[in-house]
Amino acid sequence: MTNKVVALLPMKANSERVKGKNFRELAGKPLFRWILDELLAVKEIDLIVINTDARSILEENGLVETDKIIIRDRKAELCGDFVSMNLILEDDIKAIEADTYIMTHTTNPLISAATIEKGLNEYHAANDKDSLFTVNKIQTRFYREDCSAVNHDPDNLIRTQDLEPWFEENSCLFYFSADSFAKTSARIGENPMMMVTPPLESLDIDEPHDWEMVAALAEFRKNNA
Repeated sequence: MTNKVVALLPMKANSERVKGKNFRELAGKPLFRWILDELLAVKEIDLIVINTDARSILEENGLVETDKIIIRDRKAELCGDFVSMNLILEDDIKAIEADTYIMTHTTNPLISAATIEKGLNEYHAANDKDSLFTVNKIQTRFYREDCSAVNHDPDNLIRTQDLEPWFEENSCLFYFSADSFAKTSARIGENPMMMVTPPLESLDIDEPHDWEMVAALAEFRKNNA
């Protein structure tokens, strides 16, 4: 039995909050190469599809198509900061058939091949689930804007590790099929499961301070490899 696995790695030229971040150097190589290299290291992945409006910038950074990497030029109607990611994924799914899709972002550069493989194995092992997405496990005290407690009793302080855990979607990895996507028009299906990713791998570059934090950790890992 074969199971074709395709990784979807959308990548745009411009970024609002961290300018040009996808191609900015992070600890010795462009940001996009961090997650791309990890995807290439996962032997179960048959193909990596990069949907982008930045083919020329990728070429300037030494990336061209291979037997394992396809670069798809993003359609004009799918370009811009306000286009739903689900529409871009839908375009890729229609163009590239697969049994399993893995979607990730360049902005999660510290995700490891081992974590990608773990998610793939858990998704394939769960026959009763149609999709998997990764999360951060959080056990801390939350408050509303009016200072009222959300998930704890301020008059009865229990240890934070004993609080009910909450789970935050971290947008690191999504696993799904064409069928599950068709039912919801989204990367999370009707009957999903969650997987907690390691905290230091789950850092996402969204704001300038995120870049500084990830850059420091990436440099540390590079120097201590």
